[in-house]
Amino acid sequence: MEYAVETFSLTKIFSDWWGRARVYAVDNLDLQVRYNEVFGLLGPNGSGKTTTIKMLLGLLHPTKGKSLILGGDGTDSQINSRIGFLPEESYLYRYLNARETLDFYGRLFGLPAKVRKMRIEALLDMVGLMAVANRPVGTFSKGMARRIGLAQALINDPDLLILDEPTTGLDPIGTRQIKDLILKLAERGKTILLCSHLLADVEDVCDRIAILYGGKIQIQGQVSDLLQQTNKRQITADAISDATIEKIKQLIHQENAECVVTSPMDKLETFFIRTVAAAQKQAQTTSGAVSTTKIGDFLTKQTVTEDILDKLVSAPVSQDGQAEPPATEKVIPVESSDPEPAEQLLSKLTGSTEQTEPDASVRSEQITTQPVESQAPGPEQVNKSILDQLTGKQSTQGQDKEPSDKSQAGDIGDA
Repeated sequence: MEYAVETFSLTKIFSDWWGRARVYAVDNLDLQVRYNEVFGLLGPNGSGKTTTIKMLLGLLHPTKGKSLILGGDGTDSQINSRIGFLPEESYLYRYLNARETLDFYGRLFGLPAKVRKMRIEALLDMVGLMAVANRPVGTFSKGMARRIGLAQALINDPDLLILDEPTTGLDPIGTRQIKDLILKLAERGKTILLCSHLLADVEDVCDRIAILYGGKIQIQGQVSDLLQQTNKRQITADAISDATIEKIKQLIHQENAECVVTSPMDKLETFFIRTVAAAQKQAQTTSGAVSTTKIGDFLTKQTVTEDILDKLVSAPVSQDGQAEPPATEKVIPVESSDPEPAEQLLSKLTGSTEQTEPDASVRSEQITTQPVESQAPGPEQVNKSILDQLTGKQSTQGQDKEPSDKSQAGDIGDA
């Protein structure tokens, strides 16, 4: 489990009709992709990138060698449910609209209806297709088809996201949006395997890259280490006078080195995005896809259940089994008629049932002062004890006596 993706001498040979080996698409590939990194798999056409991805996913059987993906076999259904895949070509049902397409893929993953509905709306908004959500995808442009393809790859909130040419056909705004999305998903902890011919995009988002040629890895490593020119130095300064520039040149010439002084330039992508953003601020209408910077909450945030349980598990517990508040905070008991959300959740987890609390006058009349023989605690009492420990409630003296009937037991527990 050290690597999210690992191959061992992975080889794929395509044979002719007579069974003779003709094409070595992938030749003894040893590849390692770490968890929580963006890895770029690069190479010219026919270098074996797409073939490698298909073998990882079990769509092609390797001639020899093996591969592991998320610690298991890519053909395993449990492993597949944790993978999101955007193929090089978006294969979509032409007569389904965008919502129906995402609902179809959500059903394949067995997502409940409420979860599907929430994720569909979030993903459509994220990829900028909310305005055309009811149009058949057969009428979409190639760039819009790539957007809905990316949304279907994220519908199951995957741990590993495999993207084969994700920015093909996208405009510069959409390309920038996809790159920002990849960076945000990496920050969340997802692993991303990216194949692309647009090297500027790979340079912006990838942590490590590997370059294939002839089905073999020619070189791999950190992007910054591979691209850095250690035999040169670069200095960026504010606007300075020509006299200062001449002094700098003289100092450099004394080191027997050459220098070129120029003004820095923006990337065309940055200039293009800035121009379009200015038009969007003027609320100019468009019939195409809309660029957004949003990302689905289910892709970036923990659920309420995880937040509550994390807080309860991290709370210190004293020797008597009671949860202790932080030393820097003062706990003041406050009466409330509504139970806390954490108590509701833990009541469901422990299986305890709540009873309606009677008035104070009724409670005082129902509570008996006669001693009762101690009995073994029942399941409801054990569950309430666990609930009290987790929520930090202090037991009151005299409540350890069990009443003689069930109604009195419920009343004493509520008191």
